[in-house]
Amino acid sequence: MNSVKTAIIGCGSIANAHVRGLKLLWENGVRTFEIIAVCDIDETRAERMSEGISSFQGYKPAIYTDVEEMLSLEAQLQAVDICTVHKEHHDIAIKCLEAKKHITIEKPLAITIRTAHKILDSAEKNGCILQVAENYRRAPSERAINWAIKEGMIGKLRMLYWEDIFERLWYWGWRDHKELAGGGWTLDGGVHFADLFRYHIGEVEELYAISKTYNPIRFRDKERLTDPVEITVEDTTMALLRFENGVIGNWVLTNSAPGKKINLRAIYGDKGCIVWNDGVYIGDERKSIEDLEKEFINNLSVEEKEKLFPSGITDTIAIELKEFFDAVLGLGEIETTGLVGLKDEAICMAVYESSLLNLPVKIRDIEECRIENYQNQLMGG
Repeated sequence: MNSVKTAIIGCGSIANAHVRGLKLLWENGVRTFEIIAVCDIDETRAERMSEGISSFQGYKPAIYTDVEEMLSLEAQLQAVDICTVHKEHHDIAIKCLEAKKHITIEKPLAITIRTAHKILDSAEKNGCILQVAENYRRAPSERAINWAIKEGMIGKLRMLYWEDIFERLWYWGWRDHKELAGGGWTLDGGVHFADLFRYHIGEVEELYAISKTYNPIRFRDKERLTDPVEITVEDTTMALLRFENGVIGNWVLTNSAPGKKINLRAIYGDKGCIVWNDGVYIGDERKSIEDLEKEFINNLSVEEKEKLFPSGITDTIAIELKEFFDAVLGLGEIETTGLVGLKDEAICMAVYESSLLNLPVKIRDIEECRIENYQNQLMGG
């Protein structure tokens, strides 16, 4: 076996990014996969994706609108790439795992931590590989930042500031509905950020958070701000984090802040700081992130470069998909495992649980499902 027979389930926006990653791999001679099927409840969308894949693969994957039918008819299928609405993740994942298919699944792993555990349990029971699509850490800049921290460039870590402050009035479809998405940007994008917190700093021990919805109305027409829709997700969260190693953090996300946008992402140590999209500051000296990347790359061996950036590819989704196919073929291990995805998501869910209780919460209590008041609402509990 030199290629993994794979299906894509869910052919919406993020799946298109996956297809672009697959195309990039194919064009660079990385052909350890075949997409033999695509599945979506919207047949037209599935047809469009099948056509797109055929443009580089040379033939069209079969088209399905039902997961169970696809699993029963595609006898050669070995793996699936799940890119559906968050609400459907656990049901689809468990069906695929019970059919002995390896899985790569878009973040967040599941709509609750309890259902995330069910996916992990099913993967272990059925002896299947489980990868969660946490691609941000795979960017050259993030690898370089991680290297700089581990090298002690800014000294012993002290503080994290992560602030995304802006306004969005347009409607984002199912992502603006808690019952389908599980939460707003604090979960959807926040699970990526939580992964970076853990990757660069370590485990979060406890947090206290406040969550608000200032703008319960969004608009389908982005330009004229007409055709209003009532949303059910939060639009603002503020959280104080305490890491196990003593680092403290301030995490702010809002899309209901008119006026000046603020985007501050920085880690401070006792010798200096790293500011995303800016540079490393030590005393009065500054090194740009671009120069840090070059320094990092120059310190890698040929083998390390190929592992992190295969065939020189820096597209993070392409890299994570290659890792998945390699693991299925027995050529490597998964970095962002199911457990990594669960721990990332637990930090985000802790924000919602803390806000609901108006109390600090331990991340371990979220991971072990001892606190799930907010999550019970998502599952009808």
